[in-house]
Amino acid sequence: MLNQKERMLAGLPYKSWLDGLSDERLALRKLTHQYNVFPPGDRQEMTNLLKQIIGKTGEDLMIEPPFRCDYGSNIEVGNNFYANFNCVMLDVGKITIGENVMFGPNVSLYTAGHPLHPTSRTSGYEYGIPITIGDSVWLGGSTVVNPGVTIGDNVVIGSGSVVTKDIPANSVAVGNPCKVIHTVTEADREFYYRDFKFDVTDY
Repeated sequence: MLNQKERMLAGLPYKSWLDGLSDERLALRKLTHQYNVFPPGDRQEMTNLLKQIIGKTGEDLMIEPPFRCDYGSNIEVGNNFYANFNCVMLDVGKITIGENVMFGPNVSLYTAGHPLHPTSRTSGYEYGIPITIGDSVWLGGSTVVNPGVTIGDNVVIGSGSVVTKDIPANSVAVGNPCKVIHTVTEADREFYYRDFKFDVTDY
């Protein structure tokens, strides 16, 4: 029979205060507190601490404090990851993030959820469904990604979006609920913002 952590990671209904899960979250909160009050200036020490928090990381990693997560161990990020202030990752389910990914401020990834029916919800059972984000993705500020969402490679999500369904690769998507409004092509390369063209050539 699966314990509650195994049920959680399998995407099954589980109770978050049983089988040592509360202790794991408390231990993680002590680490994130240490990270969030770390004096600015020593990026290498911050990176070393961040690598204790996050389950698997690549090189060149930075998350601007404050940063919040549930377990940390269920998060995997690739090389060259940057998240701006107030990032929240509720990693009840697995969160997998590719390479060269950027988050604006106040980005939230929610793998956690609760049953729809009130009787089921008040039973204490909850669940976690994994979130996957591909390579070279930019999530604009205050984006929310809901449980079970996959975001493909080379996607840009507009600020303030709520992503409730999968977003295909090479897309620009915005809104609540988030919808694709543009496909990224080679023609986009010469512009840095809307119809503003680059005045440099080393990009």
